[in-house]
Amino acid sequence: MGWNMLVLEATGRLAAVGIDSPASDARELAEHVAGERLAVAAGPTPEQEKAYRGLVARRCAREPLQHVTGTMYFRFLTLACTPEAFIVRPETEMVAGEAIDAAREALDERGAATVVDLCTGSGAIAIAVATEVPRAEVIGVEKSPGALALAQRNNAEYGGRVRLVEGDARVALREEDGGVDVVVANPPYVSPHLRLSPEVEADPAMSLWGGGPEGLDMPRAVVARAARLLRPGGVLVMEHAENQAKALRDAAWTRGFSLARTGADLTGRPRWLWARMPPAELIGRRADRPVGLS
Repeated sequence: MGWNMLVLEATGRLAAVGIDSPASDARELAEHVAGERLAVAAGPTPEQEKAYRGLVARRCAREPLQHVTGTMYFRFLTLACTPEAFIVRPETEMVAGEAIDAAREALDERGAATVVDLCTGSGAIAIAVATEVPRAEVIGVEKSPGALALAQRNNAEYGGRVRLVEGDARVALREEDGGVDVVVANPPYVSPHLRLSPEVEADPAMSLWGGGPEGLDMPRAVVARAARLLRPGGVLVMEHAENQAKALRDAAWTRGFSLARTGADLTGRPRWLWARMPPAELIGRRADRPVGLS
C-alpha cells in the first residue's frame, strides 16, 4: 500500500475517534516515518508501514501528536517535545511575538534588552526571543526539573543563547529586580472546573492548574513578580484564559502598572495581558485606568 492510501485510511480512523485535524495529523505522522515530505518520498517499506500504523494507533488513543512524534513547531523553531513539559499552542506564538516586539523596542531606546521568561517549560518562548532578537539577554525560569531538562536540550539546539534557571517563578531572580525590560510568561492558569480535552490532560498538572477557584492564583503571582522585576517603562506579556482578562488587568493596575490591555488571538478571544510599568518620571503617579480590549 502506498503512502497516499495509508494516509487516507489513517485519516478515517482519526476522524472516527474525534481528532480535530485528522488529515493533517495523518500526513504529519506519515512524513515523520518517511523522514521527508510525501511528495518526494518513495513508497513505504513494510517496516515503515508497520511503524506508521503503530503511531496512528497512539494518536487514535488521543496521545498528543507532539508526543507521538517527539517534535513541536513554534514560530521559526523545531523543538523537542516530551510529556515533561506543556505543549505550546498557536496563541502562545502571539504572546512570544508581543515579547519580541517589546524587546526590540527596548533595544532601540537604550541599546540593551533583558527579557525574562517565567514558567519557561520547554523553553519555546525564551528561545524564540533569543533567536529573533539576538542582541537581547534572555533568562528562562522553570520549577520542574523534567521541563527544565527539555528546555536545556532545546536551548542547546539553538546555540545555548538562553540562560536557564531552576526556580519558582513567584520568587526567582531577585538579583534582577528593577533591571528587566520584558517579562513574558505562559503560566498555569486553568481553573479546576474546566473540562479539558484528552490532549490537554496529557500536559503536566504543574503546567495547567493555576490555583484558586478561577485558576488565577499563579497568574496574579506572575503579575506581582513582574512588577518587581521590571525597570521603569518595562513590559509584561502574559497568556491567560479567555475569562481572566479583566481580573488580570485589575491585578496589573493594583501592582503599579500604568497601562494594561488585553490582546486577542486569531479567533478574537481575549488571551493575553500586555502591561507597562510607568516611566521613571511618572513613578508615583497614576494614569487613567485602562479598560477593555485593545
